[in-house]
Amino acid sequence: MPKKSASEATTVDPQLRYEEAVAELEGLIAKMESGKLSLEDTLGAYKRGAELLKHCQQVLEQVEQQVKTFQG
Repeated sequence: MPKKSASEATTVDPQLRYEEAVAELEGLIAKMESGKLSLEDTLGAYKRGAELLKHCQQVLEQVEQQVKTFQG
């Protein structure tokens, strides 16, 4: 199975729960901090982490809007 190139974009499943995304992000951070990943794998982990972070921010924004609506 061929590896994805660094330029290929991966996406986060919009149904991914916030807690699951945070757990995956924490796992990626631990792997990167271990220093055991190749440069290519580190880049892939960084890109995936950035996508997960963006997903988490979007989820939090949606929840904030729901809270504002309830307080309305």
